[in-house]
Amino acid sequence: MPRPRRRVVDAIRYITDNGAKWRALPADFGIPWRTVFGYFARWAKAGALKQILDQLRRRLRLRRRRCPWPARVIVDSQSVKGAETVSNATRGYDANKHINGRKRHLLIDQDGLLVDLLVTPADVQDRDAARILLTRLHAEYPEIVLVWADNGYAGEEFSTWAQDTLGITIKVVPRPKDAKGFVLLPKR
Repeated sequence: MPRPRRRVVDAIRYITDNGAKWRALPADFGIPWRTVFGYFARWAKAGALKQILDQLRRRLRLRRRRCPWPARVIVDSQSVKGAETVSNATRGYDANKHINGRKRHLLIDQDGLLVDLLVTPADVQDRDAARILLTRLHAEYPEIVLVWADNGYAGEEFSTWAQDTLGITIKVVPRPKDAKGFVLLPKR
């Protein structure tokens, strides 16, 4: 008997929202965790999850009376401590933040909606990960020609590469010199 897809989607959302292990899926869903994981793996491999994300972002942008596709994006990263169970092969030490773990590199639109992401060991430099993200961005959204970034992406060589190779302008928005702690910056 086929499983109702809505329950499968709800189970995937539960795992994602709670950060639980697949094996910890509550029995209340009435679906074995292996079945739910199987759907998730097949949908991810087929690109269905990215299509869902893109459609949700388009709908939200249209609801806000914006163009359905982002015209410019923001790139940033965040270092996150790795649990003891995280393999040494997939973790690194971010000397700037003093964190041993992984780093999330994000591309978001000006409304804060996710466009793309990349997870690396924490010792990967922001500019190196941005090359991968911007190359993927250009392949999917060649109309995006402006990316706002922080000082971690500053550098003549990187901005020249982005402009010459992809036609993307990197606009660095620096923090005020006297700022302490979190400061909300325009365009970032």
